[in-house]
Amino acid sequence: MKPRVREALVVEGRYDKNTVSQAVDALIVETGGFGVFSDRERVELIRALARARGVVILTDSDSAGFLIRNRLKSRLAGENVKHAYIPDIPGKERRKAAPSKEGMLGVEGVSGDVILEALRRAGATFEDGDGGGRFGTITKTDLFELGLTGGPGSAERREELKRRLDLPRHLSANSLLDVLNALTTKEELVRILDTDPPR
Repeated sequence: MKPRVREALVVEGRYDKNTVSQAVDALIVETGGFGVFSDRERVELIRALARARGVVILTDSDSAGFLIRNRLKSRLAGENVKHAYIPDIPGKERRKAAPSKEGMLGVEGVSGDVILEALRRAGATFEDGDGGGRFGTITKTDLFELGLTGGPGSAERREELKRRLDLPRHLSANSLLDVLNALTTKEELVRILDTDPPR
């Protein structure tokens, strides 16, 4: 069983996300590389996660990774942000024809043990498998029963919920489920949905 990390993990791209998800059970958010610089919604999502449960930034240890890390650090100043660093390990990722410009492995190229050690050194919170009793309790069935999926008006109801929680519009129903489990509990979600929206 993979160790569960309470904080949301922020990585550069999908290959990094795939590698990290094989090592730990966590909500993982991609920056889309430098795309995060102009993606206000994505930064606001990371900010919301930082406030709710903390985030750990895990980017490559090359100059591009540090540029992304430092930009996020400045935009998330004052939030609950931790930084995990992978060591400089010479090599090349399997899917690439040549090593990176700096000749070091990125997050996608290191082992699960290296990722776990980097997260431990960053002070990530490792939990038992139950999510600490607070988060991770909302299911797809709950979303259906609450009118957020699979019924008339469910798309509009999801859009209203995303507006009220300041979440990105582009979140799919499955991504919304992951984010809700990181931000709230089922009981809190029911309370939010039962409250009249602000006028």
